[in-house]
Amino acid sequence: MRRREFIALLGGATAAWLLEAHAQQQPVVGFLSGRSLAYDSKLVAAFLQGLKEVGFVEGQNFAVEYRWAEGQFDRLTALAADLVGRQVSVIFAGGLDVRIRDVRAAISAIPVVFATAGDPVELGLVASFNRPGGNTTAVTVISASLWPKRLNLLHELVASSVVVALLVNPEDPSAEPSTRDVYAAAKGLGLQVHVIRARTESDFEAAFAMLVSKQASALLVTNNALFNSRREKLVALAARHRVPTIYDRRDFPADGGLMSYGASIVDQYRQSGLYVGRILSGARPADLPVVQPTKLELVINLKTAKALGLTLPQTLLVAADEVIE
Repeated sequence: MRRREFIALLGGATAAWLLEAHAQQQPVVGFLSGRSLAYDSKLVAAFLQGLKEVGFVEGQNFAVEYRWAEGQFDRLTALAADLVGRQVSVIFAGGLDVRIRDVRAAISAIPVVFATAGDPVELGLVASFNRPGGNTTAVTVISASLWPKRLNLLHELVASSVVVALLVNPEDPSAEPSTRDVYAAAKGLGLQVHVIRARTESDFEAAFAMLVSKQASALLVTNNALFNSRREKLVALAARHRVPTIYDRRDFPADGGLMSYGASIVDQYRQSGLYVGRILSGARPADLPVVQPTKLELVINLKTAKALGLTLPQTLLVAADEVIE
């Protein structure tokens, strides 16, 4: 081999080694979700935007290992263990719901930022809101505590209704407190509540058949990763049965559902990205207070309301943050 060729070969090998070494030096973030990229692409973009705001750009100074359970929640613990085995620097975990405690146990040795709709203290994720303690902090939209307000909004729209249904996934830790709160609020309004349950997508048809048999004239759909990832089917079933329905997030009325009330999930993921970036910069999860929403939004789909033959009270229209026409 000629001297010039040898130097060129050596230079190429050195450059490749340097690139590999540089990649190995970059911190790696584990991104764990019970849903799928197809449903959460906007949330991923918001998460990466949050990281960018504190100086981290994917592919430039950090990498991401994505793990999607695609609605198969029994896979979450194994996916979490895989991220631990890859020795990622920090894990973001969202859309876990029914497996959130199992995942918490599987990744307790690594700094974690949870995105949850429930109370992270009640779920056992943190010691307190102000001082989370341990290796975990969270960004919550406190959706579970808002069901009495959602029931009031639904009752204002369908004032003649005396029987309402509440759709829950009984395996979700937030199902029990949500049900308790709705029962208490319904008593004050003189309403009767029937709980209908769905553990999997295959239970949806039976759940709506139960709604019909109980003569419920309005429906509340609780927050759950299964329901969120299959929202088109739930919206279609509500339309087919002509039942006014309220949800916890804007995605539902954006896809044809009647109305929603809750915090912005996009902002929750951006805030999560901010926290992950701060941890990469040296902050400890124990010192990062749980982030709670500062703004709640009421979204109404006017086209769906008209299709259901509903006349929206002026008070609701004025209160709405967004009316989709």
